[in-house]
Amino acid sequence: MTLTLQNVSKRVGAEMHISDVSLTLDTGSLNVLLGPTLSGKTSLMRLMAGLDKPTEGDILVDGKSVVGMAVQKRNVAMVYQQFINYPTLTVYENIASPMRVAGVDKATLDSKVREAADLLKLGDFLKRTPLELSGGQQQRTALARALVKGADLVLLDEPLANLDYKLREELRVELPKIFAATGAVFVYATTEPHEALLLGGKTATLCEGRVTQFGPTIEVYNRPADLMTARTFSDPPMNLVPMTKTQGSMSFAGKAVPVPPSAQDLADGAYKVGIRPHHLLLHRPEGAALEVTGAVSTTEITGSESFIHVESEGERWVALTHGVHRVEVGDHIPVYLDPASFFIFDGAERLVAAPSGKL
Repeated sequence: MTLTLQNVSKRVGAEMHISDVSLTLDTGSLNVLLGPTLSGKTSLMRLMAGLDKPTEGDILVDGKSVVGMAVQKRNVAMVYQQFINYPTLTVYENIASPMRVAGVDKATLDSKVREAADLLKLGDFLKRTPLELSGGQQQRTALARALVKGADLVLLDEPLANLDYKLREELRVELPKIFAATGAVFVYATTEPHEALLLGGKTATLCEGRVTQFGPTIEVYNRPADLMTARTFSDPPMNLVPMTKTQGSMSFAGKAVPVPPSAQDLADGAYKVGIRPHHLLLHRPEGAALEVTGAVSTTEITGSESFIHVESEGERWVALTHGVHRVEVGDHIPVYLDPASFFIFDGAERLVAAPSGKL
């Protein structure tokens, strides 16, 4: 099945929820919708499912318009962050329900239910009802039901958000394998850039109802088409600093530094430089590096990582580094960066230079 959106827009009252979106999603593909809350991910999924009609544009399945086709006539499965289960049915029957409707034989049904239950760590709960489960177990039940349905289009709206960290990480590894084996079109919505990178496939970045870029996930991450896409695909947010290029040098953060190879052909003028937080280092690396000294404003320690917020020359920086780093608010510390890691955007906020071969 191929799902195509052609210049799709959705207006609700005076508000534009989806604006001129065109996408083609192929059979067997995993497609991530990445964007912050209220960027339009759920609205776009509802249009794909047929729960809502576009105000403008067309939605086609294998070249035929499905706008106006009843949801019941579409082979679609959808799982929301806020899970939905049948409260009076056991976990087994909840998972089995779409296959019973489809008339699947008993042996196949039982095999598929138990396979999905084992994958989602539900094997010990098959005889319980949803009200006897934790929130995470209920979410897994809804996810298992979607996986066994055999739908042509599977829409997953932040399906792992309510799960504990360990299970979430396990499923992020397993889900792409399941997706590849089914031949369905999978659409997976998330607010988390690292989740998009873990899942792979293709990613569409969304902002205020617009798709800013769509392509192989790693390519969108490595070469964001514009500043909006770069911001969407960076957590913590990308550091942004004004830069002026004059012949063979750049004026950057109060310093003159050589122009990196990626920017040699840029015209002289004003630009914005984007630096991902993990490219700001607390220890001087080997080779040439730019040093910026600033005052620590905040430190966030997650256990495996530390976020160090620094203010320098009127600019705010955030560095992401592995391990626990104890620095006090007000401390003046150096951070180091390599100009080869710069993302450079022009006055229209389009990407004009990017690091080569770096994440």
